[in-house]
Amino acid sequence: MIRIKEAIVVEGRYDKNTLSQLVDTLIVETRGFGIFSDKERLRFLRRIADSRGLIVFTDPDGAGMVIRRYLKGAIPEGKVKHAFIPDVYGKERRKDKGSKEGKLGVEGMTPEVLLEALKRCGATIEGVDAPAPKKITKADLYAWGLSGTPDSASRRERLYQMLSLPSRLTANGLLDAVGSLYTREELEKAVERLDSRGEK
Repeated sequence: MIRIKEAIVVEGRYDKNTLSQLVDTLIVETRGFGIFSDKERLRFLRRIADSRGLIVFTDPDGAGMVIRRYLKGAIPEGKVKHAFIPDVYGKERRKDKGSKEGKLGVEGMTPEVLLEALKRCGATIEGVDAPAPKKITKADLYAWGLSGTPDSASRRERLYQMLSLPSRLTANGLLDAVGSLYTREELEKAVERLDSRGEK
């Protein structure tokens, strides 16, 4: 598995599942065309792009290109890279029939093709020996009262508001989001601020 500095945005969960087996980075779904009406998600993608860069990795079909063009116009220039896969005709194993255009998407590509596409687009691949920052873990979220407690959902909601994060994140979604935007120490300080406001 390789570690990539930039976050990756894909169309759906099967694309995300495929890439998450190959790369260690934040992967965010557009939920297909849902990105066009989800202003909160778009703001989140802009924040990620600003803090670490963003790689758009959509399918090579018409729908994927529409989403790609939309994101290209919505994310500031210089903050987004585009990974492309070749047109390969066929159908994904989980599907009864192929896509409208008959092309394989991200989920149907081989690991070699996907990794080559990321390298070609200029993804920043971190060295194996590079020291990794201390990650925020599920245990941290529990210790901070953000998961596994009776009031953890409302506590997370207050933290989302304080940090201007998307409001519909689950505890796992919070882990992904804050892991890309904050260090463990920064999030710990944010939790302390939450507590100092009497919002336990």
